Amino acid sequence: MASKSAHDGSGWTLRCDGGSRGNPGPGALGYVLCDAAGREVEARGEFIGVCTNNVAEYRALIAGLEAAARHGTRTLVVRMDSELVVRQMLGQYKVKAEGLKALHAEARSAAGRVGVVRFESVPRDDNSRADALVNEALDQALRRESEFPR
Repeated sequence: MASKSAHDGSGWTLRCDGGSRGNPGPGALGYVLCDAAGREVEARGEFIGVCTNNVAEYRALIAGLEAAARHGTRTLVVRMDSELVVRQMLGQYKVKAEGLKALHAEARSAAGRVGVVRFESVPRDDNSRADALVNEALDQALRRESEFPR
């Protein structure tokens, strides 16, 4: 895995985000995969159940990396607004939380199936499409839940 650097246009881009309402609370992931020309190839939002925000961020990263591998991506820039996950993936921060260690290992393995992966931390405003997919998935799941009396 390469370190953080500017995107040079030669590879694909993955923007991913995860979120939970409550932390822990209902959580979802979202990712957008774009080819080297900037065309959106795949986008997904998915409800993942009750989890912490950091778990949702890792699940989004793993899902996005798996999508990139399915599409045969060999060079990828990952852009996330989770500074914690980016720094852990770069080896700048240790993974201390027990609940994140297995997810970190799974993300590293998924990144290895892609090839060259660079990680960049971006402002939340620069990740709006992935964030919108997270919120749509959460809204749909919570609407479904409220439709059924307990």
